[in-house]
Amino acid sequence: MNEREINRYWKKIVNTMSEGLMMVGPDGTIVTVNQAFEQLTGYTAAEIIGRPCTMLECDACEGTLRASEHKWCRLFEKGEVIKCRCHILNKEGSYVPALKNAAVLKDDDGTPLGAVEILTDLSELDRLDQQVEQLSRRIDAEEGFHGLIGKSPAMQKVLDVIQKAAGSEAPVIIYGESGTGKELAARAIHQLGRRKKGPFVQFNCAALNEALLESELFGHIKGAFTGAYRHRQGRFEAASGGDIFLDEIGDVPLPIQVKLLRVLETKQFEHVGDHRPISVDVRIITATNKNLEELIASKQFREDLFFRINVFPIHLPPLRDHLEDIPLLVNTFMRRLRARTAKKISGLTATAMERFMQYSWPGNVRELKSALEFAFVIAESGLIDIDQLPPKITEPRSKTIQSGPIPSAEIQFADSQNRLPPAYRSEEPAEKTALIAALRQTSGNQSQAARILGINRVTVWNRMKKYGIDLKKVLSA
Repeated sequence: MNEREINRYWKKIVNTMSEGLMMVGPDGTIVTVNQAFEQLTGYTAAEIIGRPCTMLECDACEGTLRASEHKWCRLFEKGEVIKCRCHILNKEGSYVPALKNAAVLKDDDGTPLGAVEILTDLSELDRLDQQVEQLSRRIDAEEGFHGLIGKSPAMQKVLDVIQKAAGSEAPVIIYGESGTGKELAARAIHQLGRRKKGPFVQFNCAALNEALLESELFGHIKGAFTGAYRHRQGRFEAASGGDIFLDEIGDVPLPIQVKLLRVLETKQFEHVGDHRPISVDVRIITATNKNLEELIASKQFREDLFFRINVFPIHLPPLRDHLEDIPLLVNTFMRRLRARTAKKISGLTATAMERFMQYSWPGNVRELKSALEFAFVIAESGLIDIDQLPPKITEPRSKTIQSGPIPSAEIQFADSQNRLPPAYRSEEPAEKTALIAALRQTSGNQSQAARILGINRVTVWNRMKKYGIDLKKVLSA
């Protein structure tokens, strides 16, 4: 193919490119674009050709658009080659992340004929980066129901509600104390819902002032405030087509609450420093550890916003309200810690487990996990005893939830057959209470209880007889 033929077919050639191409004249007007550019920006060639390139509001052009003595743009004056990341404004008013390569085209005597820019869409790369970050947080939460662990009636009720919430497009609010798993619940709703193929963007609304919070949620344009050196996409924009999870919604300042209400009502918002409305398709999931009705009474939370976000409430119980899940949680976390540390730690002694069952757990599941991580640092092998637990848990003044033996069927297993460690098999109270808890967990099914304990059904029957266990009393207790 000779040069003449290349010139004849150059439009077909550039339209095969996956990157956006734009040619700009010496006066800054757009001369031509390819099809990939149209897809990237949303503008057709007819809509954008002849218009100034500054309409794209590229934040990388700040240094090149400074007027000089002879040229309107430093790119033309010095003939610099630009290669950088930037954001460009698309037709819908959103800023698209891109990789820009720009250079000046000159004739034989060095006179600038125009400039060519190649733009690579980085939206998918940014989305994948977010997924990697999210997956890294999920590595430690792969077991259970989307990371939520518990077989107690209280937890089973929560999991059922989560499944129902996932099938709806209505706003969801998750109530629960710190450490109860609100983030895991929100992620489960996303993964089970209709928007699971879209992004899941989470954001903690606490500990940010009003200006920073507004910028984080809605994005800003370059120059919107001191330090806004480039355009920034907000969390709502990033979540379009998926779910956004706003944790600690009760800490949002009142002026931002007004903007959130507008998003819920109109599905539109504005960048900080701009007045052009941006449409967004996103489902909102919120969470709080505060009593929003009390905040409404004290004029700290808008009642109209409360009614908008409180459509589908989910209440996560504190750990003290489902103590029977503690051994299962211990099992799960210790299994992960053994895999991570390679330490041959088989479980907890009966004394240590009893302390776990008596402690109030103000930090809930997160605190329990941290306590085990502490113990794994102190202990080397065997069973973890009470002196290897955090002092806060072992000190006598720790609030007691209950007294007596350990009411659980799932004290940490020591082998792959799910048999109890020798330390527990040799102690009569633990053997008895483990059996009682197994019977409660299985609603009296002795065969299932036997499988949980790693024994046969006859042994279950013999132990019930040995300890005088009345099945009706066990199930009604």
